[in-house]
Amino acid sequence: MITVSIIYFSGAGHTTKLAEAVAKGAGSVAGVKVQTIAIHGKDIIEGRFKNDAAFAQLDASDAIVFGSPTYMGGPSGQFKTFADATAGSWFTGKWKDKIASGFSVSNSPAGDKFSTLQYFHTLAMQHGMIWVGLGEMPMQPNGVNRLGAFAGATAQAGQESPEVAPNDADKLTGEILGRRVANAAKRWTGQA
Repeated sequence: MITVSIIYFSGAGHTTKLAEAVAKGAGSVAGVKVQTIAIHGKDIIEGRFKNDAAFAQLDASDAIVFGSPTYMGGPSGQFKTFADATAGSWFTGKWKDKIASGFSVSNSPAGDKFSTLQYFHTLAMQHGMIWVGLGEMPMQPNGVNRLGAFAGATAQAGQESPEVAPNDADKLTGEILGRRVANAAKRWTGQA
């Protein structure tokens, strides 16, 4: 059984919706177990992320997908405290050769979400992970990859309710990313 873990922070619930879409896509692949791990404010103590249970789940995963809204051109501060705390897994090489990917949401179509995906990519490379991009052409008739991202899945949401945004096309894009990550993890571990 392959385990895909999705670790994310969501400020207003929009990133949670995209995380759920990524989980749905990964979970649609036979032989894949999916776990979503939300970063909460209570996990940050005196500015440091502390959640041993989350790290145990991530360390035991075959693939890790990172998610955060894009705030001021990068991932949220809450996600960054988590990323800084991954040093323990880095020192021991626990994430080396795991599959990695990412997703982000911001208010505008571009919104510098690519900067957030680049941050996730750099984090994954520091851990020696294998990055999987979206692999979909932009602006498809059904709305898949309507925002034209290749490094991961992106979505647009402003002040609308998380029940409205991200829209169905953006959530479908997230599902496709989740499915691609799960299939890549199966191939990488020889379980395809």
